[in-house]
Amino acid sequence: MKKLVALMLVGAMTAAMVTGCGSSADTSASTDAAAEDTAADAEATEDTAEAAEDTAADAKSDLTYVKEKGTLVVGITEFEPMDYKDENGEWIGFDADMAKAFAESLGVTAEFQVIDWDNKILELEGKTIDCVWNGMTLTDEVTSAMECTNAYLNNAQVVVVPADVADQYQDEESLADLTFAVEAGSAGEDEVEARDLAFNSVTAQADALMEVEAGTSDAAVIDLLMAAAMIGEGTSYSDLTYTISLNSEEYGVGFRKGSDLAEELNKFFAESYEDGSIQKCAETYGVQAALIEQ
Repeated sequence: MKKLVALMLVGAMTAAMVTGCGSSADTSASTDAAAEDTAADAEATEDTAEAAEDTAADAKSDLTYVKEKGTLVVGITEFEPMDYKDENGEWIGFDADMAKAFAESLGVTAEFQVIDWDNKILELEGKTIDCVWNGMTLTDEVTSAMECTNAYLNNAQVVVVPADVADQYQDEESLADLTFAVEAGSAGEDEVEARDLAFNSVTAQADALMEVEAGTSDAAVIDLLMAAAMIGEGTSYSDLTYTISLNSEEYGVGFRKGSDLAEELNKFFAESYEDGSIQKCAETYGVQAALIEQ
């Protein structure tokens, strides 16, 4: 009997020890799991905080961004009378002068960056420039990809040919057999493509004029305002002239989509029109007849 009782006591103690060991293992496992959960929660919180910081940075207004860095980087091509260099290598022109004045009103400095016109949207999105201000036609492609200002100048795309054959190209039907030089990504390129005319794409409108001058293209399609300033008597292209207009269009300035700088510039245009400074600038560069009331 005593032996039976002793055996029963040993069994009970063994069971208790087994139970005790099991509880310790469970507690340890639970503690490890809780620690892992805490670490995961902390990592998730950190990721959320970083995402919030990124969102806040993305949401920062372009106006604030430009003021903080102290510069307004203007994407341009060489395009007289809008943006071109004077004898001292300084950028001048109707657009260049207005860009400088706008930058000054913001308390920053205008910097001019020559761009590949065909990549202007990528340049904006990549923040290598802050705006495209270069006699830019407000096409559907432009207005859908950029935050654009109100139109400020009227324009047209015109056909440029050697002056000695100009009388042969006075209507659209006469253009069918010509090969045109046009700036890649320009409104001029759009016009010749729409008419299924043969063309060569070049980097800038000035290059299109050089093509016609050299005889490597029969004609060019460029902006009317540029043609009026750069070809004909008293210019570097005195033996070229323009004949017919292919469209009518308007210029605007483009910023990144959603940018608050577009509305800021609209206000500046309105103020400049009211005080007469934009009219004076237009007269300086001979584009006053194309100016749109703001």
